[in-house]
Amino acid sequence: MLQIKHLSVSIKQNFRELLCDFNFVLNPGDRAVFIGEEGSGKSTILKLLYDENLVADYAEWSGKIDRSGIRLGYLAQELSENEKRMGIYEYLSCDVDAAQEVALLAEIAAQFQLSIDWLYSDRVVGTLSGGEKVKLQLARLLLAEPDMLLLDEPTNDLDLETLVRLENFILTCGKPVLYVSHDEELIEKTANVIIHLEQVRKKKMPRYTVARMGYRAYLEQRQEVFQHQEQMARKERAKQHAREERWQQIYNRVDHEQRVISRADPAGGRLLKKKMKTVKAQQRRFEREAETMTEFPDVEEAIFFDFSAGTEIPRGKRVLDFSLPELFAGERLLARNVRLAVYGPEHIGIIGLNGVGKTTLLRLIAEELLSRRDITAGYMPQDYTERLDPAGTPMAFVSKGHTKEEITRALTFLGSMRYTHEEMLGRISELSGGQKAKLFFLNLEISGCNVLVLDEPTRNFSPLSNPVIRDSLRKFGGAIISVSHDRKYLREVCTKLYELTAEGLREVYEI
Repeated sequence: MLQIKHLSVSIKQNFRELLCDFNFVLNPGDRAVFIGEEGSGKSTILKLLYDENLVADYAEWSGKIDRSGIRLGYLAQELSENEKRMGIYEYLSCDVDAAQEVALLAEIAAQFQLSIDWLYSDRVVGTLSGGEKVKLQLARLLLAEPDMLLLDEPTNDLDLETLVRLENFILTCGKPVLYVSHDEELIEKTANVIIHLEQVRKKKMPRYTVARMGYRAYLEQRQEVFQHQEQMARKERAKQHAREERWQQIYNRVDHEQRVISRADPAGGRLLKKKMKTVKAQQRRFEREAETMTEFPDVEEAIFFDFSAGTEIPRGKRVLDFSLPELFAGERLLARNVRLAVYGPEHIGIIGLNGVGKTTLLRLIAEELLSRRDITAGYMPQDYTERLDPAGTPMAFVSKGHTKEEITRALTFLGSMRYTHEEMLGRISELSGGQKAKLFFLNLEISGCNVLVLDEPTRNFSPLSNPVIRDSLRKFGGAIISVSHDRKYLREVCTKLYELTAEGLREVYEI
């Protein structure tokens, strides 16, 4: 068992608390997931549980983490620069017993539909697609045969087929799993313990909830509890208000009688003085009772986002007529005869196996659309560093090239996305993946884009923010061309789906 006692975690730079007095035990059979809004510290806490040295540069903690007698397996959200320079087999064979390697590799290859030749190749890890890197990390993790699994965003960039395999693995591997994920469907199908991390009171106070139940049941129970609490709070305050009104009437009457009573009636004056003393004592009792009233629910505020009106594209207007005889990544041929026609206001979703070239294709489409004058296109890459300066600030990114009025609007939008003033002016490199993703959406909104080119747009948003993002994109009146493996996004947002294969794009009708 992994035991955590009285764990408190804070960020060194701004002293912001991420967690306070956290107690938890990961038991056999547990499939526990950390959920919470972007920037709530989920990845930091998962790193800390695996190895405190991973967060020593930027976080402080107190409490006890008992890992004794347990071999933990950790899947990181990002590979190190050194790991990216390794060959595939070199990366896999680190820390693996050679005698067990062959059989285990064959088993893992079958489990995740990987080629044995690929696993033994010297292809440089840094040249792999995002999904291929995640598969490789999973393979190395399983080769080490850990007792427990700590997974940080294991679904990032995985193709749909592998997503289903990962779900089955989590359900059937027989090992306790503690993971962070933004994939609602994965959480709904696999988690039996929910650990909800929140930052309430304008991100000044951390709060956590541990619920040993499924995700949907947790959300329903949470909503019912909050509704009941709010009803009680309103009822008690209504009762208090009516009581205070009656008390004020009595006080005003006694006070008036005291002021007009004749000095010739000393007995009546003493009686009124005694009555006023009773009235004031009653007021103090009411004040004490008010302190114990049910509080209104202190809920972490949800993000708000919606594209402005005026970004519509007329139905039937040709947005894109893209044709490419051959799609290459470097010298490697990925696909032939790629053709895509898009008309307003279609919302296109592109799926396909990892490494087939979806991101490469989307980058070429973005280059063509961004050069056009008859539309206003915006691009959100899979690798945020393509467009974000890590040393820059969120405020500078969303206000760059805009008028004073638009900068003021940018501040409002940043607030609606739950950025604190400190985060608005801090370095982009210090933001979580979800907070960086918000910057792209804000910039697309401020720029008035009517064509959006989005590579995995929902991959870093929390399961609590994702419904807001999906609803906004579903209602978007312009055209969307996107790559995604998010099944809810593909079903709810996309009006047409294509699969990229070695033979080009083919339309699909269900996932």
